[in-house]
Amino acid sequence: MYHNYLLISPAKMEAKFTGDAVISTVSYGGAGEVSKSVAVIACTVMAILYVAILYAPTLILRLPPSDSFQSYMIRRFICAGVSSVFSLIACSLILPIQWGKSHFSDVYGIRLDHIWQAVIFPLTLTSLMYAGTLILKLLLLLDSAQEDRENGRSLSLDIIKNAFHEFIESISSMASNISAWRNYFVAPLTEELVFRACMIPLLLCGGFGTYKVVFLCPIFFSLAHLNHLLEYAQRSGSWLKALMTVGFQVGYTVIFGSYASFLFVRTGHLTAPLVAHIFCNYMGLPVIISRRTGMITVASVAGLLGFIWLLFPLTSPHLYNATTDNCMCWHRYCSWS
Repeated sequence: MYHNYLLISPAKMEAKFTGDAVISTVSYGGAGEVSKSVAVIACTVMAILYVAILYAPTLILRLPPSDSFQSYMIRRFICAGVSSVFSLIACSLILPIQWGKSHFSDVYGIRLDHIWQAVIFPLTLTSLMYAGTLILKLLLLLDSAQEDRENGRSLSLDIIKNAFHEFIESISSMASNISAWRNYFVAPLTEELVFRACMIPLLLCGGFGTYKVVFLCPIFFSLAHLNHLLEYAQRSGSWLKALMTVGFQVGYTVIFGSYASFLFVRTGHLTAPLVAHIFCNYMGLPVIISRRTGMITVASVAGLLGFIWLLFPLTSPHLYNATTDNCMCWHRYCSWS
């Protein structure tokens, strides 16, 4: 699709363990590596652009304000898409991509191979953090069934059919809901493309250590959420409340961003953090404590322990890649077993 590649000679990779991370030292023959300063500047520009372009229709193009929430969101969808495409092209110009030996999409983890592993394993791992929430939903469902029995409505085929129809209707209404498109499709996809697929290869090829990249990339991710500060201040009428809200949001995005970055680096598959992102957006914040029963807390603790126990086994690079040979600098999973 894009032909502006930086042609280089075959890379020679040497992996060396340094304390908490495996760092790949890459030699590109006559071509220079991506410097740390270039990588950081590029990531910063991408983060700023991702937010700034949302205001381009009114501030730069001088378009009139949207006449509806739907048209307002569609404008934002287009802006986010433009920002994502720009970031992908910019990375293709900066990264030492070897034309003819590296598929353009593979650089960004956009792959169809090992797709079911990239969906099932990360989804299973992420759901463990919502063990308390899932148990609470199950208890509410059992309460509803108990209430039906008390009202003389026993479990029957008609009730199951009605529940199924209600589920289908909820999916249909979600498909026509512009906010649902933002939360479960456009925002996860564009954010993962920019803040994972583009930034992580740049930072890895810039020579940053594995764990430094995992924890540095979410900082750029959190910057993209600071634009809500003015919005919250105007809505609440208090800068203190706005700062507390945005501070909590930034903290949450740093935690989730670290997890998503970990998934991307470990698997080399963009689908892994993408499905985790969509699932977390759908579930919201995990329920840890409930006045209803202590079972919720027990389930949350058990889920957390299970998450920690399975974190590395379920993200083993060998589950998501047929080979870990002939890797480039953005393939850090090759040396992170």
